[in-house]
Amino acid sequence: MQFGIFTVGDVTTDPTTGRTPTEGERIKAMMTIAKHAEDVGLDVFATGEHHNEPFVPSSPTTMLGYLAAQTSRIILSTSTTLITTNDPVKIAEDYAMLQHLSDGRMDLMLGRGNTAPVYPWFGQDGRNALPLTIENYQLLRELWDNHTVSWEGRFRTPLQGFTSTPRPLDGVAPFVWHGSIRTPQIAELAAYYGDGFFANHIFWPKEHFAQLIGLYRERYEHYGHGRADQAIVGLGGQVFLRKNSQDAVREFRPYFDNAPVYGNGPSLEDFTDMTPLTVGSPQEVIDKTLTFRETFGDYQRQMFLIDHAGLPLATVLEQLDLLGSEVIPVLRRELDALRPADVPGGPTHADRVAAREAATATDVVETADDDAQLTPGLVDGALVGGR
Repeated sequence: MQFGIFTVGDVTTDPTTGRTPTEGERIKAMMTIAKHAEDVGLDVFATGEHHNEPFVPSSPTTMLGYLAAQTSRIILSTSTTLITTNDPVKIAEDYAMLQHLSDGRMDLMLGRGNTAPVYPWFGQDGRNALPLTIENYQLLRELWDNHTVSWEGRFRTPLQGFTSTPRPLDGVAPFVWHGSIRTPQIAELAAYYGDGFFANHIFWPKEHFAQLIGLYRERYEHYGHGRADQAIVGLGGQVFLRKNSQDAVREFRPYFDNAPVYGNGPSLEDFTDMTPLTVGSPQEVIDKTLTFRETFGDYQRQMFLIDHAGLPLATVLEQLDLLGSEVIPVLRRELDALRPADVPGGPTHADRVAAREAATATDVVETADDDAQLTPGLVDGALVGGR
């Protein structure tokens, strides 16, 4: 089981002091947080990708490349890489470069983002969001899986005999998560390729995400990647911890009430009842997080949002200390003990290289039926593919 934190990189005024950090201060704070996450024993740090205020992580690979040189163990990832507005050629090359710089300590999560104006900023039409996602990912896979690519599609200029460089480390492409909060076609896309599916269920009730994850698991098995319970699932969450719950609620309330993402909405109490947000003691975080398995089944990666809404850096580092010392060790022990031996843990580059070598050694031959699989595409607005 992998545990980590993700940042959305918001530059938000601290409601208790009235002070707003500069962009430079916020960027440096995120680097400090990531390095401290490794120090306290977390497995993953992930950053979003945004191109609008009040967010600053517009260049995830720059941030993660810097962190690759500053860390030695933690997996570096994204909590969104915009598959719709980034050129697949640039994604292929940027993240393969990050693979080499980090010695394989990386993966990425593809998504469409949540800001409609970003499409025209990068020369695209937001009405094409879903077909852009599918076509761009098909090309990205081609670029990573094949040395020489000739390709023609709807949304970019054709490629003739093109090779992206550098090639993926050890001949194994970066692991890809597909993130979605509402679109079943993205769950289908993840299942078709045997990739991971990440449900960042921080805003909507668990029942909604249980349906998406259930669909992904069902289709993962349909496409022959393994049993439904062996599909690779990641979950989001939000926490604010203090030694006792009263102090946590009292301290976090002004940040919650003024947060740009959910301020002026449901009360803190209602929001914690309806979503994974946990504001309380370490034991309360443990208890609530353990219920996720009851809803979603065994899963591979749990990510927490802890640095948003104007929280000062010192407070975030205190949150990490509590997570690392009192929460994650218990969750890791409990969830790993419950997971069956044939259900995989969180993906790593080393494990994927070993799996590739094992498959080569046994000389696995694809059947004619597998060769006849359709390429997924859009038919009447729905993703189709497979047998």
